[in-house]
Amino acid sequence: MDELDRKILRVLSVDARVSHQDLAERVGLSPTPCARRIRKLEADQIITGYGARIDAGKLGFGFSVFVSVKLDQQVENRLVEFEKTIRDCPEIVDCWLMTGSFDYLMLVLVSDLAEYEQFLTRRLTRMPGVASIESSVPIRRVKEQAARLR
Repeated sequence: MDELDRKILRVLSVDARVSHQDLAERVGLSPTPCARRIRKLEADQIITGYGARIDAGKLGFGFSVFVSVKLDQQVENRLVEFEKTIRDCPEIVDCWLMTGSFDYLMLVLVSDLAEYEQFLTRRLTRMPGVASIESSVPIRRVKEQAARLR
């Protein structure tokens, strides 16, 4: 991967809908070599997909909560069971297995505090293996970036 590939990635990370012609002009290539580079970045799984960034608030999910979960046991079958259970929760939009004092960090998107309370009390606390939960409400996003490119 060279500087031209990085330029391509920077442009695509901001506007994945850019035409090959416009992208080629922005990075200083002709369209055919630019398209070849894109195909190689995709084949090498550096580019793993394309998608739209969606404003969840405009869809009615304007209340975000970061939720840390500690399980009662850190054994494989407990982790597998928990992960299988949360896949069925549309409120959980991102989840990471973590090191440290909690086992999982999740991003939960709901409409408001009342919906979060329902999710917390009726679903999350009833999941098998959940020993403790800590919720943190973000005030505002300071930075958003799809990937680190340098």
